[in-house]
Amino acid sequence: MKTVVAALLCSMFAAGVANAAMVTNKDGESAILVIVEGESRIEVVVDSGATEMICPSGCFVTAPSGDHIGLQGDETIEIVNGSVVVK
Repeated sequence: MKTVVAALLCSMFAAGVANAAMVTNKDGESAILVIVEGESRIEVVVDSGATEMICPSGCFVTAPSGDHIGLQGDETIEIVNGSVVVK
């Protein structure tokens, strides 16, 4: 029974991560993204060269440059010169 529960939890976690947007910071310094999902607003720090998973259910993102972009949750994104570039 424990094995079944563990397998179910692992598959749910993997499915959630697979559907999240992947953000990679290509700039030389950390970037702060403002993420709005429904009524929730958070700031996510993406260190230089780091990759973060965000917006598993879609969201709106404000980049350091002030760019606003809507995401579905399955995009690959790069931060270049403070701007968001969707790949």
